[in-house]
Amino acid sequence: MAVLMADREIDYKKLAQMTELHPVTVSKHKNIRVMPERLDRDTLEKYCKALNCQPGDLLTYVSDKSKDQTS
Repeated sequence: MAVLMADREIDYKKLAQMTELHPVTVSKHKNIRVMPERLDRDTLEKYCKALNCQPGDLLTYVSDKSKDQTS
């Protein structure tokens, strides 16, 4: 998300205004390195609309190797 924001010259405060999300929430999502426990579809849609992107532009699947290994 940080890369898309930088490409579009949008800071977290402006994105918060565009999405009607709290600035602290936007800042946390911008700086997070792991998937949050919960990400509402509505929130994802707001980011995609504001940043003119697709969900895949914001999310990347990374396998959790510890769960993939068998005992």
